[in-house]
Amino acid sequence: MRLDRRTLVRAAAAVPLLTLPGVLRAAEPDLSALQDMTKGAVPIDNAERAARLARAQKLMQANGIGAVLIEGGSSLIYFTGLRWGRSERLTAVVLPAEGQPCIVTPFFEEARTREGLAIPAEVRVWNEDEDPLKTVAGFLKDRKLAHLPVGIEETVRYFAVDGLQKMGLKVVSANPVVRGCRMVKTAPEIALMQLATDVTIAAYRWVYPRVEKGLSQRDVSALMDAATKKLGGDPEFSMVLVGEGAAYPHGTKVPSPVADGRIVLMDCGCTVQGYQSDVSRTWVHGTATAEQRKVWDQVAQGQQTAFAAAKLGAPAGSVDDAVRRYYASIGWGPDYKLPGLSHRTGHGIGLDGHEPVNLVRGEATKLAPGMCFSNEPGIYIPGSFGVRLEDCFHMTGSGPKWFSQPPKSIDGPMG
Repeated sequence: MRLDRRTLVRAAAAVPLLTLPGVLRAAEPDLSALQDMTKGAVPIDNAERAARLARAQKLMQANGIGAVLIEGGSSLIYFTGLRWGRSERLTAVVLPAEGQPCIVTPFFEEARTREGLAIPAEVRVWNEDEDPLKTVAGFLKDRKLAHLPVGIEETVRYFAVDGLQKMGLKVVSANPVVRGCRMVKTAPEIALMQLATDVTIAAYRWVYPRVEKGLSQRDVSALMDAATKKLGGDPEFSMVLVGEGAAYPHGTKVPSPVADGRIVLMDCGCTVQGYQSDVSRTWVHGTATAEQRKVWDQVAQGQQTAFAAAKLGAPAGSVDDAVRRYYASIGWGPDYKLPGLSHRTGHGIGLDGHEPVNLVRGEATKLAPGMCFSNEPGIYIPGSFGVRLEDCFHMTGSGPKWFSQPPKSIDGPMG
């Protein structure tokens, strides 16, 4: 079971303290050698957000969509800069096919809403005894867009969709618009993702020599979070799997401290200005067996196989297909069977750790410049151990480019 990311983030930044009577408490890790790497990070600016709106409006017009409805979450941040949690009270943006967006929010939240906006937008409020969907519909009517379909961002909740439909509005998927914008990262976005990855790699390199026999998974996770924070990143997750637990992609509930001969698998990421990293490293504490070495080398080749298959214009699913052909040829699987690779080869990444589209069988979306993916074709042997190496890449005009360079040896897992 993968531990909840927010729970991991809240883990103590220090090695857990001993609580036995009379026992001295362990000292916090010495982070003095680490410096903030993110001071030069350039946030997303007004020009970038204006370009996003223009792109969305062009896609709406091309797809016959009059407006797009987006609730709180990463897509709301992407288009408006507004960070807003979801509750039973609707706060949403309506992106029209032409003109300025509209934020619909409770009356008592107007000041806070305006404070958080990073774009010019009309703000329309609703009171507690009113239906917020009528406010949305009123905006569409005033903009003469009510006769056109309303695109629904894919995470919008059912009550909003149902409310619009009951008012006679036609709703359709906003994926051609929202995915059409968010899947293709711009240079400022890629720069922030590169910085987040650099922080994660630097944290790994600091943590690796400090992973000692007897440390718990929580101990190692806390070290990673502490290093990430000192380096300027906001820890998003720091999963640590040891021994047999590494045979299950998200681990088990069974505690497994670091010990000689055991696999240590770490899957960690952070955010910088909201953009994410995702990097996995696997090694053996002590001396690796011949079997552990063989599987590690095969996973490393699986990563390179995926990278080589990521060609401009190729279907995203073809990357996954290439890895499974290779694994089947050396006796793993076949397909998604175990022992072998039971999950997709990779996922999209950006403001969210997992974004559309995935490197998975049957995904027909063609790879294009600006798309960003994880590359993590692990091999898992239930009852024994697993190996996962994960590095992200982005598509350029000449093909894929790594955010972080994969390691070349189980003996040098940090490169």
